[in-house]
Amino acid sequence: MAIMKVIEVMANSDKSWEDATRKAVKHASRSVKHIKSVFVQSQSAVVNDQEVTEFRVNLKITFEVK
Repeated sequence: MAIMKVIEVMANSDKSWEDATRKAVKHASRSVKHIKSVFVQSQSAVVNDQEVTEFRVNLKITFEVK
C-alpha cells in the first residue's frame, strides 16, 4: 500500500498554461520527491492592453510518501 499526499501550488508563465504547469512541477520537485501526478484545478490569464501577458494555474500535486 502506498501513502500519497496532495499539495496545492500556484504558478505562472508568460508563455502558456502548459509552461506554468511544468514550472510548478520543476519547482516543487526541489523539495518534494516521488511526484506521481498533477491535477490542473483552474487556469486564468492576465490581460494588459488587449494582450494576454501572463498565464496562471492552480495545481494539485500528488506525491508518494516513503
